[in-house]
Amino acid sequence: MPEGKIYIGTRRYSSWSLRGWLVVKLAGLNVAEEVLPLAGGNSPAVKAATPAGMVPYLEHRGVNLWESLAIAEYCAENNPKLWPENPKLRAFLRSVSAEMHAGFRELRMAMPMNIGRTFPGLRRTEGALADIARIEAIWADGIAMSGGPFLHGKTPGVADAMYAPVVCRFLTWQPELSAVSEAYCKAWREHPLMEEWYAAAAEEPAEWLLEKYENVTA
Repeated sequence: MPEGKIYIGTRRYSSWSLRGWLVVKLAGLNVAEEVLPLAGGNSPAVKAATPAGMVPYLEHRGVNLWESLAIAEYCAENNPKLWPENPKLRAFLRSVSAEMHAGFRELRMAMPMNIGRTFPGLRRTEGALADIARIEAIWADGIAMSGGPFLHGKTPGVADAMYAPVVCRFLTWQPELSAVSEAYCKAWREHPLMEEWYAAAAEEPAEWLLEKYENVTA
């Protein structure tokens, strides 16, 4: 029997839901899932179901959490392997996880997540390209320390979950990437959890599609 529930938004679009869902799965928490359709900035179903009116939202054994980093830390408390043992790498990954949580606004605005489409060559704004360059530097440094293929090493952890939606964005928008970044994206896309997310997204109702994310212009 499930010990709680995680509320997530439309898988096709919800980058923050993917982060929360991944850490819950990586931690091995036994929770049910409820998918709430997003409405592009004002989602009544989400506002009605979660205290902050946002997803992801986790209920587990009487504990309620509604911020992705808080959910990630809670999951790591349940499964400490979600952070690496090496203190230098762990400090680096905590820092870049917080950087992901708070930053990269230009990339978010220019290249929103839509895992059902591809838009190669579009929206390569100066700000988005600067964010991409910073992300590539983070990935290169992290993988050099961990040995790859993930930032945490052989298996993904919290920082990988935080950057997984960026992988989805890169697969959709197809900016030019380094060989290291391409390999990282490939490792994540082929991971069973990402396969599960993409497959479930493909089964979502057509009425959940949002015009502003489907018909994109330069």
